[in-house]
Amino acid sequence: MGAYNGKNVVITGGSSGIGLGMARALVDGGARVVITGRSRTSLDAALKQLGGRASAVRGDVSSLADLDALADRVKEEVGSVHGLFVNAGISPLTPFESTTEAAYDEVFATNAKGAFFTVQKLAPLMGAGSGVVFTTSVANTVGLPDTSVYSASKAAVRSMARTLSADLLPRGIRVNAISVGPVDTGILERVMTREAAAEFKAERVAENPMRRFGTYEEIAGAAAFLAFDATYTTGTELTVDGGSSQL
Repeated sequence: MGAYNGKNVVITGGSSGIGLGMARALVDGGARVVITGRSRTSLDAALKQLGGRASAVRGDVSSLADLDALADRVKEEVGSVHGLFVNAGISPLTPFESTTEAAYDEVFATNAKGAFFTVQKLAPLMGAGSGVVFTTSVANTVGLPDTSVYSASKAAVRSMARTLSADLLPRGIRVNAISVGPVDTGILERVMTREAAAEFKAERVAENPMRRFGTYEEIAGAAAFLAFDATYTTGTELTVDGGSSQL
């Protein structure tokens, strides 16, 4: 019997990277999982890996119409939600001097606005004992160059873990966050040259007390703990970063 048998889970940004790692771990544990993403191709590829206990809804978390459609689909397919993993996000580099208004707005629309309204739209499907887990980043506490907009958006999400905890506690819904350190998701190669990505990753590994990147399985385990096992914990941020922001 799987650890998550009988659990219905929604993971935004679940078609790749950390979100797909979460989905894989939860499906393997017996959960029924609904993932979201903006790319139909990526969603279809993810479903091939996840099997019959998973389904996918294409949509953009920055669009309230898409979130309404997600909530309707989740209600139709699984009814109630026991674990909501608010993971969708973008992390472009935003050099201070060259960041445009459009780039700034895109990051906050996805990472902060999208996170808030994801919870607002899906909370009506959650009951007492359920859990929300935001994906934040060590960038919300550590000053990394060229990440000011991304870092600020993740700091906003960290704040939501506290404030929405207060809002949702009367319903018995716990809200927490995982603060993720260096994980090689492949995104760096999409936003910078291969050489620059390799240099950046080498620097992060050298700085990390554990001298390595984290794995999807390690991130997924921490997130699942907060969603289902940490029943006397709300409003907190669990750092999963190899000690890079602590030591």
